[in-house]
Amino acid sequence: MNHEVEEFDADLSNDDLYQHKVIRVDPGQDPLRIDKFLFDRLPNTSRNRIQNAIKAGSVRVDSREIKPNFKIKPGQEIQIVLPKPQEPNRLVPQQIALDIRYEDDDLLVVHKPAGMVVHPGMGHPRFTLVNGLAYHFGINQVDVPKGNFQDRVGMVHRIDKNTSGLLVVAKNEYAVNFLARQFFYHTIERTYYALVWGEPKEDKGTIELNVGRHPRFRDTFTAFPEGDQGKWAVTHYEVLERLYYVSLIKCNLETGRTHQIRVHLKSLGHPIFNDEKYGGDEIVKGTIFSKYKLFVEEMFNVMPRHALHAKSLGFEHPGTGAFMQFDSGLPRDFQQCLEGWRNYVEGRKSQLQGE
Repeated sequence: MNHEVEEFDADLSNDDLYQHKVIRVDPGQDPLRIDKFLFDRLPNTSRNRIQNAIKAGSVRVDSREIKPNFKIKPGQEIQIVLPKPQEPNRLVPQQIALDIRYEDDDLLVVHKPAGMVVHPGMGHPRFTLVNGLAYHFGINQVDVPKGNFQDRVGMVHRIDKNTSGLLVVAKNEYAVNFLARQFFYHTIERTYYALVWGEPKEDKGTIELNVGRHPRFRDTFTAFPEGDQGKWAVTHYEVLERLYYVSLIKCNLETGRTHQIRVHLKSLGHPIFNDEKYGGDEIVKGTIFSKYKLFVEEMFNVMPRHALHAKSLGFEHPGTGAFMQFDSGLPRDFQQCLEGWRNYVEGRKSQLQGE
């Protein structure tokens, strides 16, 4: 019997980590346990992975959560959110110092420093966060088969190489699915701090612009104001501190497209300070004279990466159901850069008041 299977793009932190499928059950289908039904129709997906997804609430029937013994009926619509299997790769555990802020049997929360890549890939096969986590978890050096839990070492979201901050990592199959569901339905709370050029007109606002890969420069992303390309993306922002030339901004993600905050803030006319991909590595605000230019170059040297930090993370724990909140102070380079701007503006306060 044929069944209509549709796969949709998921509104998640990274589009390549999850898959969203919808299966509409044929009118002639006999009642059948849902785990058996899905196992027969989802290739390269183990029954254990399906059962964990059901228990975690990542499988819904007609938009309602169900139990593993649920029997499907004709005409129903099944919605599934599953971690997308990574391509087979050779996982090399490496002893790397990790800044682990919390750990239990189900998950850990780690602070990733700027400059560290999250997952091995082209150009970064070693010394990534995943290499360090594999060693921490005691995973042997193996050729990891596609679809195995170890193919992702519990990663449920990512941040850019030069973004610092907090990540939650699942330690078992159930936790992966439980956290994946929260990312999909936008119940994960993620707050970022960004230092941007200039001063936004409004103290608070929401940027709702589609984000997608740039049609010409394939290593960057761009906003599509007409909504005809890219994927729906929403960022809420609040100005925390105005320093005339730059501003400290808090961003809360409703969706989490690749480079979303960086692209959205650029579209607002306020690129992130020293963001070389999106125009923040040039003087955007201020009259260019020798002393000011030397100061800005000094700040670029103090913070030789884009000024973005994943500051806080909140989620429901897969084991206890309790809501957990974690916060991370600004790293040293960010703090020194911010203090540098504060001192500079304080020194020029009388002049700025006359401008």
